[in-house]
Amino acid sequence: MQIEKNTDSQARERLSLLFDDGIYNEINSKVKEKDDLTGVVSAYGYVNGNAVYAFSQDKSVNGGAVGEAQAAKIAKLYELAAKTGTPIVGIHDSDGAFVDGTAASLAAYGKMLSASAVVSGVVPQISVIAGTCAGTAAMLACSSDFVIVTKESEFFAAPNSSKGSAQAAAESGIAAVVCDDDKAAVEKARELINILPVNNLAPVPMFEFADAAPASSGDFKGIVSSVADADSEIELYADFGTEAYTGFVTVGGAATGIAAAGKNSGKLTSDDCMKLARFVRTCDAFSIPVVTFVDSEGFADADAVAAVKAMTTLANSYAEATTVKIAVVTGKAVGPVFAAVAGSSANSDFTYSYPDAVIAPLAPVTAVEFMWHDKLQGAENLEASRNKLAAEYEKTLASAQTAAENNFIDDIIEPSQTRSVLISALDILSGKRVQKLPKKHNNIPF
Repeated sequence: MQIEKNTDSQARERLSLLFDDGIYNEINSKVKEKDDLTGVVSAYGYVNGNAVYAFSQDKSVNGGAVGEAQAAKIAKLYELAAKTGTPIVGIHDSDGAFVDGTAASLAAYGKMLSASAVVSGVVPQISVIAGTCAGTAAMLACSSDFVIVTKESEFFAAPNSSKGSAQAAAESGIAAVVCDDDKAAVEKARELINILPVNNLAPVPMFEFADAAPASSGDFKGIVSSVADADSEIELYADFGTEAYTGFVTVGGAATGIAAAGKNSGKLTSDDCMKLARFVRTCDAFSIPVVTFVDSEGFADADAVAAVKAMTTLANSYAEATTVKIAVVTGKAVGPVFAAVAGSSANSDFTYSYPDAVIAPLAPVTAVEFMWHDKLQGAENLEASRNKLAAEYEKTLASAQTAAENNFIDDIIEPSQTRSVLISALDILSGKRVQKLPKKHNNIPF
């Protein structure tokens, strides 16, 4: 049954916002749950010309309660998505499950969780939280590649939770984007579908583009605006791991993932590491190139067990990823952060550096104490002498020139060259193919 701009329920209105011209084809529209229709509308249509399957929970029918029939309708969409290599969007708004004292509701949610797991990394999955998403439903939504929430939505595992707000979901790294309302949230889903490959075997999308804006400043935002095609940036997880950056842009028309290890030239926390690791794994699943800008003094709380675990996850995620990876050291790359996200240890295809970058195993002041302590003996002003030696260390052993001479980086580039160098590198690497050792998956810590 084809629906054209049908807004007789909020669930259908949301689907109309998602699909091109508000047109979609509903599936299993007559299926009943208990004595009424199921509290979900399942459909297919086109988003920016790309085929997409979608479901939208209908709170006007039994509060959108999930039962076996609703689960079967949703699971069928995942099965169809697997057969056709088509993205799937879930719009969540339900008060929970039908509860009859048996395990029926658990089996229903389990069916959907299993269906989602099968296509994870095969087709893009996007969840839009437009109302209430609670309990096991929250697990289903969180299984998606990206979760988009409206600012008034609720997202929690247990009722009466004080941490079930949209902002809490964003700060915990669950929500990729927080939007003002349904329309903005669905539009963000449309943007993501447009820039992502339709499945893991499809090529990276190419677009017509306008040239990047001239660099207006030397900070990270200025770098991104000077590298990315105009008006192409989609930042993700902005409220989580705020020293890192993740987002999609197009560069010379090619969809590209942009990451920053040290957005504000600071140290990376555990949240920053997990944010970057998750993003790189997502890009790798769909063979989206990743450009990583590095300007960090290392890892915060490097002696803490949790930090070591997060650092290891980050390093393993970069090392395992076989998608195109390019790193640009724009400032400092101190300590294991360079090994984790750039250079040969991260299996970077090309690693570039700005002329005044610092690439060092230790912070310059620490390195001076460790290597040149004898030069500090007898100094009248110890701090001034230490800082002078640190500056010398940055310009000699830790300089970009030394790194290039020792084959730790591939080339030194001027900041003004960044866009042209990246366009050329992305183009020549577009045919990259890597065969991995036979295994199910790696076993990195999470």
